[in-house]
Amino acid sequence: MTPEALDLSPLRPRLPSPLREAEDERFGRCGVRLLLKRDDLIHPDLPGNKWRKLELNLRAAAGRAVLTFGGAYSNHLRATAAAGRLLGFPTVGVVRGDELAGRPLNPSLARCAADGMVLRFVDRATYRAKARPEVLAALVAEAAASAGRGGTRDDVYVVPEGGSNALAVRGCVVLGRELRAAADVVGVACGTGGTVAGLAAGLGPAQRVIGFPVLKGGFLGERIRALQDAAFGAPAGDWALDDRFHCGGYARTTPELEAFAADFQDRHGMPVERLYVAKMLYGLTTLAAEGAFSPGTTVAAVVTGQPDSAR
Repeated sequence: MTPEALDLSPLRPRLPSPLREAEDERFGRCGVRLLLKRDDLIHPDLPGNKWRKLELNLRAAAGRAVLTFGGAYSNHLRATAAAGRLLGFPTVGVVRGDELAGRPLNPSLARCAADGMVLRFVDRATYRAKARPEVLAALVAEAAASAGRGGTRDDVYVVPEGGSNALAVRGCVVLGRELRAAADVVGVACGTGGTVAGLAAGLGPAQRVIGFPVLKGGFLGERIRALQDAAFGAPAGDWALDDRFHCGGYARTTPELEAFAADFQDRHGMPVERLYVAKMLYGLTTLAAEGAFSPGTTVAAVVTGQPDSAR
């Protein structure tokens, strides 16, 4: 099957995703307009940046078994498994943490398994080394065998952790194009950097992106630059990262963040996912209070998931 022949119509994505104004006095008192880009409404099983990052990868896979990677609560694993069920191709998920193999599956992994994904639990040292050629080759061979395929790399299509590669970045360019002329600043939460890399490239020359990392460590800027080099051959767009709102790292929250998210839900009638979206919204609200946006600025917040697709 060629990439052009792969039929993605069974997924029926809602595109472009809705863009809605949110009246919020915390922005209004600064003369700033807030928009919500509801990418969480694109697809119930492949919400937000998961659809945008997977679309071109699914076309490149062209019906082959897909091998990918994630933690025990990976939203990316869930989206890949759902795509496999809907489109009829095998999926294999390499899960960080071999100690999980003997335990009951958590709701996220149970959903992956129910969608037909073969789960392969590996120790953390192996997981860290997953990009090394000899480690990846072994994982690919196992994936091909478990998916009922031949056992060579040609039988398996590999998607990296979080789905972020050059194709994913190009898929996220469309998000930037949907927001052209709609906002001056676009805020988005980021884990592996692919969304920021593509979003920035798709925006117009007078627009900029603020990414809010949900992991601590300060490594993401280098990763985004590498992704843009792979996708475009050069840096693209105006983007920056604000590392202050990860709340201690991935899957961590604070009472302050919980209170903010609950209040935002009450104000705007929108469920707020805590591990990504709440951190981004809290970051934008803090920046508004700090005077980071001049009066007359329009800020668009990209909502990449709902609470039931949180991790």
